[in-house]
Amino acid sequence: MTSQELLDLAARVGPVMVFLVAMTVVAEVAEIAGVFDVAAHWTAHAGRHRTWLLWLLVVGLAVACTIVLSIDTTAVLLTPVVIAMARQLGVAAMPFALTTVWLANTASLLLPVSNLSNLIALHRFTQLGLGTHEYVALAWRPALAAIVATVVVLFVLHRRDLLTRYTLDPPPDPHDRVLLWVAAVVCVALCPAFVSGVTPAIPAVIAAVVLVVTLAWRWRPRLRTVQVPWLMVLAVCALFVAVDVAMRHGLEPLLAGLVGTGDEGGLWRVGAVGAVSANVVNNLPAYLALEPVADDSPVRLMALLIGVNAGSIVTVWGSLATLLWRDRCRRAGVTIDAWPYAVRSLLCAAAAVSAALLALSPG
Repeated sequence: MTSQELLDLAARVGPVMVFLVAMTVVAEVAEIAGVFDVAAHWTAHAGRHRTWLLWLLVVGLAVACTIVLSIDTTAVLLTPVVIAMARQLGVAAMPFALTTVWLANTASLLLPVSNLSNLIALHRFTQLGLGTHEYVALAWRPALAAIVATVVVLFVLHRRDLLTRYTLDPPPDPHDRVLLWVAAVVCVALCPAFVSGVTPAIPAVIAAVVLVVTLAWRWRPRLRTVQVPWLMVLAVCALFVAVDVAMRHGLEPLLAGLVGTGDEGGLWRVGAVGAVSANVVNNLPAYLALEPVADDSPVRLMALLIGVNAGSIVTVWGSLATLLWRDRCRRAGVTIDAWPYAVRSLLCAAAAVSAALLALSPG
């Protein structure tokens, strides 16, 4: 790669990496403040001792968390809270654990900030004449379809566990009220900020600064526990360079033959190739490799995002969030075996991707 090509790549990657770091800090401080604990406690109380109602409220919480705070926040930070809540209430933990990881992936289409692949794609959408508002207008139907399909599959697979009742309410944990309220207000305020059309990294950095300052004021020792994902940043940057080099050395014509052309029949090919590739090599390199051969129209590019986002849940390495989720489940005492997980996830992925592509297809 020439120096100019590296500079062009850095100009595209830079804002995405800044956003990734800032939102990780926001999510970590929100967890320390107790935002997720309080949300789970409210959910359990609002469930009125009906497991199916509790589960639907967790669905809503997971969807909102994914859309606004991103896929990794739901899979990594919400999962242990939900598992702990299920155990306190004496209900099966597996339906709730699967709810967080599946919806973390399939509900990550609506906003550019919901998934790192969306944020990377926003650059190309902008070149095609679509800003944030136009992206949302294109994405909301397939996003809603993917969410509904996921919920239906979850209920069908776990209806016996969900059609039960629980008798206890989990006790509320004590939290610093000032820190909790500031973190909650910041998280809520991010949603309108992200759809305002402003570069997502800007409100993310502002939110991170506000929360870090508040944490330093209210609970300084906990600043040391906030972890910044530098290794993830380096890995993503390396992926960008590796895929760019591969595309310049013969990979692009091969992928172009796989995805085909045209908006009608080609949408299903783009989505299917995206889903299979994501489960083979992970969704981020799959998107990076396939973008140049699927970016001739906004609709085809959205079909690719559907495939690599909603379709990446079959293998535990299909998305970084799923790998991190499996580790959080293990720490919480919930064992996730790869093959049984893949069988169930294949059904969900097929339903979510198909529903989203049907909602995206013209006419």
